Amino acid sequence: MQLGKTVTARSLVTGTLAGMATALATAMNGKREAGSYAAPLNATSHILWGDEAARHDDVSMKYTASGFLLNHAAAIMWAAIYEKWFAGRRGGVLKGGSAMTPALGAALVSAGAYVTDYHLVPKRFTPGYEYHLSGKSMALIYGALALGLVASTLLTDRD
Repeated sequence: MQLGKTVTARSLVTGTLAGMATALATAMNGKREAGSYAAPLNATSHILWGDEAARHDDVSMKYTASGFLLNHAAAIMWAAIYEKWFAGRRGGVLKGGSAMTPALGAALVSAGAYVTDYHLVPKRFTPGYEYHLSGKSMALIYGALALGLVASTLLTDRD
């Protein structure tokens, strides 16, 4: 599959893959740990609706849809960093011939996302997963972010 030539075009595709991967990981871990697919995505919408969002377990337009969209927007933002620095056409920081190069970049961006989300931004702007999920589940979600980022690089033609 041919991917767009601009960082913006690539970021939209890569961010969509990463956003879908993290939303799926979030929902599956939510069902396993909190008994609700929607609860951790709802909690993400605390950015807009305050802590009330974390108290809703059912699917709703207000909490689930806005939580999903916030997660998706964040994935596109992280994808832009990944595309610019690690996966870009010719001249990315870690350009090389193996799959390890983009995988390392994706892991670094995902780790940066975690540090930013839970150590640099005010609590109101965290993803809110911690309201319903364990540290193990959060690690799986950030792992899914890395997998989503690298998937685009490995599945698309960037020449």
